[in-house]
Amino acid sequence: MGAVTVSGHKITYRRLGSGDPLVLLHGGFGFDSRSWGPQLNDLDDEFDVVAWDAPGCGGSHDPPESFSMEQYADSLAGFVRALGLNRPHILGLSFGGALALALYARHPTLPRSLILAGAYAGWAGSLPADEVQRRVQRISEEVTQPPEDWLPKYLPGMLTESAPRAMAEQTLTLMSDIHPRASLTMLRAMAKADLRGILPNINVPTLVLHGEFDTRSPLAVGKELHAKIPRSRLVILPGLGHLSNIEGADAFNLEVRTFLRSLPGGLLQ
Repeated sequence: MGAVTVSGHKITYRRLGSGDPLVLLHGGFGFDSRSWGPQLNDLDDEFDVVAWDAPGCGGSHDPPESFSMEQYADSLAGFVRALGLNRPHILGLSFGGALALALYARHPTLPRSLILAGAYAGWAGSLPADEVQRRVQRISEEVTQPPEDWLPKYLPGMLTESAPRAMAEQTLTLMSDIHPRASLTMLRAMAKADLRGILPNINVPTLVLHGEFDTRSPLAVGKELHAKIPRSRLVILPGLGHLSNIEGADAFNLEVRTFLRSLPGGLLQ
């Protein structure tokens, strides 16, 4: 684990490998850099893989309760600069995918490419208003309760029924380290975010990577991102759910490698 200070707040991270910098952005619900284990331990042979703990996750300090998606993006930009990463590839899953879009909106010269996995253009930008309201109300009521009382109910939305039991148990253990107050902050930021306006203006290579059976971010959401981002590439991962990087790590990693190797000019190393 490493740590840097950005705007007075500690941000922790995991880092392995060498080569082109590849920054990994995890989702919400208690996830942190540990959820990228299958990528840190595989892609490190070709990339400088950096997985951050977003503010309020893992070992990072909790942000102010008013933190917005724009402020998460500015913290990410400060994190990238603190590590001296030169135009990294940005891979975000779920909340991390929305954060990648927010980063591009505010710091368009920072990413060399975007990989959006199980992503949203923010909840307000990808889901019906009544669904956003339902999610906010449900999670707001449950997040203050003991994790073991409510987090297991969300597991079926993360993995498919065919996921191995050990994988499901490990995922639930990871989710159980949730920072309740900070998770509410992240929830509200995600609920308010509408990043549809930036999509037609994205001019870096973009891969939309989506699990076929994702129920948290339905496949239609990924298809809409692909349709609105010029020259983006859509890859559907057969048989996988929301946490495609965990449930189908080999296929996920192969698509990431294939995409990054195909970029104009090749890899920078």
